[in-house]
Amino acid sequence: MSESWRTRLFRLGFNVWPSYRGTGGRVQYIADDWQEIRIKIPQSWRTRNYMGTIFGGSIYGACDPMFAMMLIKALPGKYVVWDRSTEVQFKKPGTEDLYARFRMPDEELDAIQSALEDQDSIDREYTADVVAEDGTVHATVEKTVHVSTDESKLA
Repeated sequence: MSESWRTRLFRLGFNVWPSYRGTGGRVQYIADDWQEIRIKIPQSWRTRNYMGTIFGGSIYGACDPMFAMMLIKALPGKYVVWDRSTEVQFKKPGTEDLYARFRMPDEELDAIQSALEDQDSIDREYTADVVAEDGTVHATVEKTVHVSTDESKLA
């Protein structure tokens, strides 16, 4: 699916938003239906750590908001979405530009809505690999996202 003018504008805004810009990551693509986001973490002076590889905080920060943002945009407005936790498993030092692709299939959105018919809130887990251009996995990001029908159910 291609980007719409709205998701393209959102992508541009995301990339200049100070808290995201500070990660060094760049959003490269947002699908019109918000069910896919692609990012790039360039190996540069802004993302480099003392050892000359991509700083783990840049990987974490660049990936952090994506699954929650996808759910906020793809689900109807009656749902409340919050990040619950993140775990990053570093597998190989990033000595080159890294990329991540986040996907939210229709089946997952249907499953969330179905589960919330019977309960007030749920936690969902998602995984994305951070890879080099050749597909080598450098890190795996695991996110837990909280979704509820009521803002007071965040506990």
